[in-house]
Amino acid sequence: MKSEESSISVESEEYLEVIYRLEKKVGFARTVELARRLKVVPGSVTNTIENLERRGLVIHEPYKGVKLTETGRKLALNVLRRHRLAERLLTDVLHLDWSEVHDAACKLEHAFSDKVIKPLEKTLGHPKTCPHGNPIPTKCGGIFEEKSEPLSNLNPQEEGIVVKIMEEDSNLLRYLATLGLTPGTSVKIVEKAPLNDLITVEVDGTNHALSRKVASIVEVRKA
Repeated sequence: MKSEESSISVESEEYLEVIYRLEKKVGFARTVELARRLKVVPGSVTNTIENLERRGLVIHEPYKGVKLTETGRKLALNVLRRHRLAERLLTDVLHLDWSEVHDAACKLEHAFSDKVIKPLEKTLGHPKTCPHGNPIPTKCGGIFEEKSEPLSNLNPQEEGIVVKIMEEDSNLLRYLATLGLTPGTSVKIVEKAPLNDLITVEVDGTNHALSRKVASIVEVRKA
């Protein structure tokens, strides 16, 4: 008999990974947001969620959304592990820009077996994070999250070190790179405008205006 992990479809893997990301961000994965991120119609999401629930991988709570079960979370972390190691392969070995690797890794993650992942991880030097600073789960499903908070939470004159970028949209990543807002970079809040959406930050001696939405996606630890 095949294990749950070996018999799960590519579509199901994609759903579990996206549900994990949304659950971590807002507590639940709502159907509308799943449809948007997976680029499918809401009806298709409903059918797949029902199937995943029958298999004991998710729990659907009316008026709230979907959450992973322990089994579903284990599978999601395995997919996430393959995805983030694939991103490392694409940046560290093939030297692709960090803004280009997410979509390619979404395809590679389903092709990498455990037999491939083990030597890949060794070749890459056992990296702890993806190029965007997000932690790579261990083989056993553990995941170490460095303490951080959204850049938008900091007050004027407070400083932080960029830990990770929570969203991996290519346009956003290219934009942040032009500002120098990459993992390990120091950033300081200069001003938070009270009457509009802008936050002025200082990076490497230069001021930049960010929307609160963008600032909330950049996670930092206070310096």
